[in-house]
Amino acid sequence: MDGRDLVRSVRAFGAAGAAQGLLTVRAAWRRRRADAAGLPARGTERARTPGPVRGAEPEPGGGVLRFARSELRITVVANGAVFWGWDGAGAQPSYALGDRCPEPDPRAVLEPDKDGGWRVVAERVTVGVSRHGAIEVRTRGGVTLRRDLPPRWWEPVGGGPARWMQRAEVAPDARFFGLGGRASGPRLRDGTYRLWNTDPGRPFGPGDDPLSVTMPVQLVVADAGTHLVFHDNTWDGTVTLREGEEGAGSGHDRAGTCELRMDGGPLRCWVIVGSPARVLRTWAALTGPAVVPPAWALGHQHARRDLGDEQEVRRLVADHQEHDLPLDAVHLGTGHRDGRQGFTVDQERFPKLLVLAEELRRDGIRLVSAVEPAVRAAPGDAVYDGGLAGDAFVRDASGRVVRGVARFGEAVFPDFTHPRVRAWWGRLYEERLAQGFAGFWHGGDEPTSLAAFGEATLPRSARHALEGRGGDHREAHNVYGLCMARAAHEELAAHEEPREPAPQERPFLCSRSGWAGMQRYGGAWCGETAAGWPGLRAGLSLVLGLGLCGVPYSGPDAGGCDGGESPELYLRRLQLAAHLPLFRTHAGPGAGGREPWECGPQVLEQVRGVLAGRRRLLPYFVTLAHLARRTGAPYVRPLWWGAPEDRALRDCEDAFLLGDRLLVAPVLHPAVERRAVRLPRGRWYDTVSERAYEGPGRVLLEAPLSRIPVLARAGAVIPVRGQDGGLELEVWAPAPGRGGRGLVVREAGEGRDEPRIERYVTRRQGRRVVVEREREDGSAEPDRPVRVRGLAEG
Repeated sequence: MDGRDLVRSVRAFGAAGAAQGLLTVRAAWRRRRADAAGLPARGTERARTPGPVRGAEPEPGGGVLRFARSELRITVVANGAVFWGWDGAGAQPSYALGDRCPEPDPRAVLEPDKDGGWRVVAERVTVGVSRHGAIEVRTRGGVTLRRDLPPRWWEPVGGGPARWMQRAEVAPDARFFGLGGRASGPRLRDGTYRLWNTDPGRPFGPGDDPLSVTMPVQLVVADAGTHLVFHDNTWDGTVTLREGEEGAGSGHDRAGTCELRMDGGPLRCWVIVGSPARVLRTWAALTGPAVVPPAWALGHQHARRDLGDEQEVRRLVADHQEHDLPLDAVHLGTGHRDGRQGFTVDQERFPKLLVLAEELRRDGIRLVSAVEPAVRAAPGDAVYDGGLAGDAFVRDASGRVVRGVARFGEAVFPDFTHPRVRAWWGRLYEERLAQGFAGFWHGGDEPTSLAAFGEATLPRSARHALEGRGGDHREAHNVYGLCMARAAHEELAAHEEPREPAPQERPFLCSRSGWAGMQRYGGAWCGETAAGWPGLRAGLSLVLGLGLCGVPYSGPDAGGCDGGESPELYLRRLQLAAHLPLFRTHAGPGAGGREPWECGPQVLEQVRGVLAGRRRLLPYFVTLAHLARRTGAPYVRPLWWGAPEDRALRDCEDAFLLGDRLLVAPVLHPAVERRAVRLPRGRWYDTVSERAYEGPGRVLLEAPLSRIPVLARAGAVIPVRGQDGGLELEVWAPAPGRGGRGLVVREAGEGRDEPRIERYVTRRQGRRVVVEREREDGSAEPDRPVRVRGLAEG
């Protein structure tokens, strides 16, 4: 034990108590011994590069290029995405793609290029390969978007997985986005970002990296075009980014660079070129459509740290109703379980859980249960005994079940990379459904195993099935949460018939950890942001970054107000959260300890307005959810979404688009009553004053403590909830001589039937706005109330 580990061990005893501290110290040493025995020493390594090209073999959609010391397969698939893999790596098997992989595009051809290289020419993109293995992605007009230099491998002489490194160059004006949920984004500036899902262990802020959802997905935006690059590799690695610099007329531009280093695994990559909307649509086609949460999960959800018993839950709901605060779901954390053990209920504190769930459902409120992968290692525990009988738990290299530490004590962890284990785990949710729970939120699924020092996760040498291929935790770690979400989703989605007492409805699932493709199973719960103003920006960064990686439904917790968080900060945090997809408020020691009615009448009134505003926008969020499933477009989008060539918008990080009809400008600093907002091109209306502003440009808008600036695009048709609770169309007047459009998804209920999509067009006729619904047999007047706004500025 070195000095640092000794200090950490002492701190563990002091912070967690003697018993828990001892467990975390033992766990840290067990992990270190397991890795020393189970992981081969790397020893001497031999560096390798592809060498010169020796020949080429055409295939459907591209072909195989053979180099002196490697081979490269390039394929353009039917939706226009480009795949390449070195050393025989193919597109499958892949956790990101699931069971799907598009067919090759028969129109793409492999042909000789200049200087002894080759190229694959497709409809939207050309991929050039130099004679030494550099890969260039070019637009249809021949402009280079990305140039990947020849890769380099370091192979252990005694055998084992090879480390590798890939450098790439992009345009000097390019900006980087993505890499999963990053608190320092959404624009990723110069620095190194780790690809290893990590439980921060505390509320996070902009300086914390990595967090619980990392993925090697980058969206690169430049004047010449936008492209997404995905390195399909689940191993630990780093991405080092450096933005370029233009020569200010001198002609000596410095390209932007990206260097990816991985500790093992295949070197394979997908690249998608096009507008942001086209790129995300193609990405969703590759990785699967996002699930649509039930409508109640788009409303206001609330969690309180360890609700004591059934009566406390009832009091919480009654307090919301008494103070006219809308509430759609109550989350029960691990405290409602017997000894915090998974899939149990404390019968003393929750003796009639099903009755409670039925009462809440009659009031339109759902119960959501916390689920963690850690299983208490105690004979007699039903889950533990069942997992042992079915050989469901992760084992070490010598065949022993790996033991870690959770908050309740020693724990074991299911191996979700085995289909049989996923099926067993999924069946455990049936009892939760029968108890009245309508949804689930996963935590500790990085996976987290507490340790006094070192990484708070399983040993890297722990063995996993990996769908029958076999491997260790180095490869399985980043997809552990993804596979856990898959286990739950497949069971929840299997309930096609109506359940009693709950009617048929879409399953709700959100996870703290995940990987590329996690949108197929649910959303992302981003956890608690740090106290203080930087936490607001960190939460917004995560949601924007996850959306650009294909995960449209996410959100951080919005805490309560207490002595550590001023009423101003509490309200600003709530105003931002109310415009994010997952809107969950949280009262507890780590997120503010008080409810709105305990913060004074003025704060209560302002909170009531925030929650009422979210309830009013619920039909719009439902529409965005269905559009995300169909198109891959996130609910929350950066300002440059429709105009990536606008450099000023590319550098704007303090505002966002909600869909394509609303612009939200949260207040991210204290003592702000007015704030500057950058507008994309077109006319925009302040939704409170209805004053019109013309973009592009910057405007100064009122931002009193009671609200943040929200603007509507001219010509927009926005579905909102009317005063009678029914659906109403809010139409913002088009600019003179212009028109507008809008989509409304009208759900028949909470089931899985495909909803109807209504299309509306608007046009200006003098002081009058005409709104028509497009139908197959022509246009018709809307069959629901229409409220036209913005005419006073026309």
